Amino acid sequence: MKGLYFVTDRDLCGGKPLEEVVLQSVKGGAACVQIREKNLSTKLFIEEALRIKKILDPFGVPLIINDRIDVALAVKAAGVHVGQDDMPYEMTRTLLGHTAIVGLSVETWEDVERAEKLDVDYLGVSPVFDTPTKTDTKGSWGLEGLSKIKGFSRHPLVAIGGLNPGNAKAAVLAGADSIAVVSAICTAPDPYTVSKELHEIIEEALKERHGRGRQP
Repeated sequence: MKGLYFVTDRDLCGGKPLEEVVLQSVKGGAACVQIREKNLSTKLFIEEALRIKKILDPFGVPLIINDRIDVALAVKAAGVHVGQDDMPYEMTRTLLGHTAIVGLSVETWEDVERAEKLDVDYLGVSPVFDTPTKTDTKGSWGLEGLSKIKGFSRHPLVAIGGLNPGNAKAAVLAGADSIAVVSAICTAPDPYTVSKELHEIIEEALKERHGRGRQP
């Protein structure tokens, strides 16, 4: 898991159709899209996921569903992202199979240590910076915490929480393999432009990190 990882939030789109924001983010360089819906009914969530999957499939961009394994199975999504209070990883993997992408949020060092024994596809380091879109967390990791996890974990790291064009490079240089962005894209008047900017920042930072001899 590398590059720009777009996490949706319809409420932040300011009236812009979510499907259009997703399309523009992918055209701008998003390598992965996660649908995060806390208040939709199952029926509406599935309908939305199917619409977005139809947009993503021609680009070869994987669709990840936040929390809802049932929705992921229903729409044949590429995978899911689960938190520490969601369905346990082992059950999630059993239901989705070994070809699915399964990401796991880590909010404490104990979470990181436990995840080392799991065959997850990536760790969501959450949150790196304080953010209004994630209010149920146990404090922010900061760049130092992100770097510490990178030095310990065998898993790719997706940084999430307060990421934007101004700090994405620092997060990649600290160890993030992918940058998950919510509000910086959803609230942007032009989601394509900010996605393209983020994509370019992340790619250049990954090259710079590789040039320094750190794991690309």
